[in-house]
Amino acid sequence: MPPAGHFSSPFRVVDGRKFRLKDVDPRDTGGLKSKDEVSRWLKWGTARLTELQEKLYAQDRWGLLLIFQAMDAAGKDGTIKHVMSGVNPQGCQVYSFKAPSSEELDHDFLWRTSRCLPERGRIGIFNRSYYEEVLVVRVHPEILESQKLPPALVTKHIWSQRFADISAFERYATRNGIAIVKFFLHVSRAAQKRRFLARLDEPRKNWKFSLGDAQERDHWREYMRAYEEMIQETSAPHAPWYVVPADHKWFTRLVVGAAVIHALEQIDPSFPKVGPEKRKELAAARAALEGRAPRNRRR
Repeated sequence: MPPAGHFSSPFRVVDGRKFRLKDVDPRDTGGLKSKDEVSRWLKWGTARLTELQEKLYAQDRWGLLLIFQAMDAAGKDGTIKHVMSGVNPQGCQVYSFKAPSSEELDHDFLWRTSRCLPERGRIGIFNRSYYEEVLVVRVHPEILESQKLPPALVTKHIWSQRFADISAFERYATRNGIAIVKFFLHVSRAAQKRRFLARLDEPRKNWKFSLGDAQERDHWREYMRAYEEMIQETSAPHAPWYVVPADHKWFTRLVVGAAVIHALEQIDPSFPKVGPEKRKELAAARAALEGRAPRNRRR
């Protein structure tokens, strides 16, 4: 059985200085032809993730934050649903970040997400995140006007400053026991178009589509440049990016699942050890329970 890193490590970016988005093909499947080729590993992976998450929850020392960024229709929701299918909901927290509310706009750009960092023992999932502040806001800089920033602070350096703030925040989080893994689901423009059309053709998918999603396609190049620089500026060994080919959903889910398992294996959680005093308590509990057990009567 190949280790988790076998599938995920080719797409891991820990030093963005040499990263170029054009080097990652959204159609890539790592030489695999179909889901059937890795079905055995996927079954094992679900069981392995369940085991590791149970230990993480019981140990109550580390939290794990998974961040998902992508263009619309890249498959974030489906990937989260399938990869986390074996996880106990009690140990998982999922947040989807839309346009900020008026309350959120009265705070710094990290405020609304920092409140949602996972508790110790839990896996937190951000479906979009503070990275929107260097993606959609960068592509549409007019949004800055609604953020109530003092004009003197909105300079040509604002994006490099935000990259620095994000990197410092992620360093702070990891130094406090929150491991971070980030995913950019890299879908091609052609695949996105096919998925948009499917949403229009299938009534049960109509609710997923909005005109704004299609209009954002006009800014594809600007978004790709923004994603590339985001990965270049914020990749780090303690908070790596995985740039995951997303044209084939089964391969996306394979890579993401493998990366999550790899991250948990690096944490190496274990069940808390029971000391002598606890063992005495357990022995006393057993004796009390067995003493109350009804005896068989002779007939």
